Amino acid sequence: MSSEEFEKLHEMYRSLYEELKLMPDKAQKSHGEERKRLVRTFDERHGEAEEVLQGMEEELRIAPPSYRNSMSTKLRMYRRDLGKLQRDMKNSAPGFGSSYNTVQGNHGIYSSQNQHSTHLQSQRALLLQGTDALNNASQSIERSQRIAAETEQIGTDIIEELGEQREQLDRTRNRLANTGENLSRSRKILRAMSRRVVTNKLLLGIIILMELAILGAVIYLKFFRK
Repeated sequence: MSSEEFEKLHEMYRSLYEELKLMPDKAQKSHGEERKRLVRTFDERHGEAEEVLQGMEEELRIAPPSYRNSMSTKLRMYRRDLGKLQRDMKNSAPGFGSSYNTVQGNHGIYSSQNQHSTHLQSQRALLLQGTDALNNASQSIERSQRIAAETEQIGTDIIEELGEQREQLDRTRNRLANTGENLSRSRKILRAMSRRVVTNKLLLGIIILMELAILGAVIYLKFFRK
């Protein structure tokens, strides 16, 4: 929607409305031809105001959803104001049945056709508002579905990551079990080596004692026994 175009139509309507709202009082105070002239002028200005509102309604149809609610509210308020001015004008000029009917034939400010048109336009505005609400609800549902899909994807990624972490923990546990077995074998080997070292030391000690005994016997036989 062109906000500039809508503002132009809005200013035109306000100008026509300011002119129209003064006419019921003037018609009540006037008589004869002056009152007839005011009725015709009122009808012409009212028709122009209706055309402006129809233009605003056309702008509303192509407006972004975020603007439609406020614009629909304004249009309903403007049409209500025009209807009130029609009733005020009719009450202000009760004696002009024939001339009033003639003017009514030209533009129909008090005719059932104009009332029906106003009703249809109000219904269209309500329909646009309902369509806007439906579009907003559809967009909200689409956003919810998109968020749900993203959440599901995140959950799937987390489950896959947890599965990978579990596999890593299983491999780490297996490596620890293998390390424990290796340590057990290493302790057995070290104990065996310790026993061999002790055994070797004992054998070495016995050999040294035997050599000393033999050496002592040789010395005794050689030097002391004659």
